[in-house]
Amino acid sequence: MATLLEKTRKINRLLQRSETVVYDGISRVLSNVLNANVYITNQKGKIYGYAFVDDFECDLMIDKVIDQGQFPAHYVKWLMRLDETNANLRSKTGMCAYDEEEKCLFHGKNTTIVPIYGVGERIGTLIVAKYDEEFTDDDLLLCEYGATVVGMEMLRDRAQKIEIEMRKKTTVQIAINTLSFSERKAAYAILSALNAPEGLLVASKIADEVQITRSVIVNALRKFESAGVISSKSLGMKGTYIKVLNEYLLDEVQKLKDE
Repeated sequence: MATLLEKTRKINRLLQRSETVVYDGISRVLSNVLNANVYITNQKGKIYGYAFVDDFECDLMIDKVIDQGQFPAHYVKWLMRLDETNANLRSKTGMCAYDEEEKCLFHGKNTTIVPIYGVGERIGTLIVAKYDEEFTDDDLLLCEYGATVVGMEMLRDRAQKIEIEMRKKTTVQIAINTLSFSERKAAYAILSALNAPEGLLVASKIADEVQITRSVIVNALRKFESAGVISSKSLGMKGTYIKVLNEYLLDEVQKLKDE
């Protein structure tokens, strides 16, 4: 049997990974070292990751929680009232925690709830469940350490997402700044006519409507495509099929209306 130190090292290795945060992978490691079901949620109860012990079967859990990707509102409200670790919790009524009209199939279920904090803010919850076995002090230490690791990963994940969003916004700004005055006019006309993330446009028709040459429209599309904010495909006489790849493009191009 693995020692507490060995189990701690397994959890600690999660911090040594540099790739994108994978919450299901974190859940599997925690489930393995704790021999328990593990669920990682954000503060609104959205499931970021989960892992079951090998012999676990509960259709109600799958239908009401996993398939929804979300814990029920009443359960989340209860979770958020717990501001510190609560160990070995058992149902007092014998009813399912996720569906108050159904009886729980597992009479020996022990649940430990560990709030996840990041920079003084509640950012999620680690939910761990054992069956016919109580959490020991060693288990609780691992749960709390695991919650700390998950919190660090959540903050890293948040920072990565912010960085990606900033990069997208910057890419759009750079793409727009490469356009000439007439190309900006063309870009506004193109995306206003598109009025959707993707669709078919006829360049000559737009050129006639806004009184610019077709070549200006083509140049604007090429610059956007080179920047990676759109993709385009010529369909011959039918026109050009355009797909917006950067969701910030539509909003930023709309600002060109007043120029």
